[in-house]
Amino acid sequence: MTDSHSDPHHSPPPSSPAERAALRDGIRFAFGTLTVFPARITRWDRPAARIGMECAPLAGLAVGLCAAVPGVLLLLLGGSPLLAAVVTVAVPAALTRALHLDGLADTADGLGSAKPAEDALRIMKQSDIGPFGVVALLVVFLVQVAALADLYAENPLHGALAAVVAAVTARLALTLASRAGVPPARPGGLGAAVAGTVPAAAAFGLAAVVTVAAGLAALPLGLPAAARQAAAVIAALLAAEWLLRRCVRRFGGVTGDVFGATAETAATTTLLLLSLG
Repeated sequence: MTDSHSDPHHSPPPSSPAERAALRDGIRFAFGTLTVFPARITRWDRPAARIGMECAPLAGLAVGLCAAVPGVLLLLLGGSPLLAAVVTVAVPAALTRALHLDGLADTADGLGSAKPAEDALRIMKQSDIGPFGVVALLVVFLVQVAALADLYAENPLHGALAAVVAAVTARLALTLASRAGVPPARPGGLGAAVAGTVPAAAAFGLAAVVTVAAGLAALPLGLPAAARQAAAVIAALLAAEWLLRRCVRRFGGVTGDVFGATAETAATTTLLLLSLG
């Protein structure tokens, strides 16, 4: 997660729970913090953060479509499924400045350090990547590429649809991680800026809507494919939720790195399960 238009080391100022931001402010917040798409953030406060994190799956939809298009084009031009898969995985990394991957690596280093929470958080803030982070990046990259290569080899549409669903599910995991009751691990940073902003009912309601939409999107491929895709979304969110709870217990709350790790976990789980189908 990043925000090139505001200071990520400070949280938005507190606001009245009844105060609301406009939808356009939330969309700009989502795209400005979660992607490199040009989006001028017009509000940097808790209400805007709430709408922004509720709009996170929309940012995921844009990223997923941008990832799927070059993969399919490469296949149509005679490229191999493996090449198409590599490009499809690389595009989301580029569109997020690889910050979700960086968050995954930092979180893996923090969890693997076996140090007290304060020391683990300090390790996560360091610019270098330790052995746990390297292994986590390699495993995630290889699984995502292998899963997409299998899906592209089966049918270009299967691979493209999986890429889009994985990207949306990854950002939906961020919405759930921003729900009320999930505390920040430290007062500064974008993790603290969005932690606890989304009402739990809204987060879980959005998860249900996205799950149904994912199933409907695969309906032209048959009822089993639709059911499998919806089930993959649910399983991916459960995997991200397990990691989220592990991090909250370990670090005392969430950080921007934890958000990135949950997103990559959800995306990887989605692709893995869809490839098994």
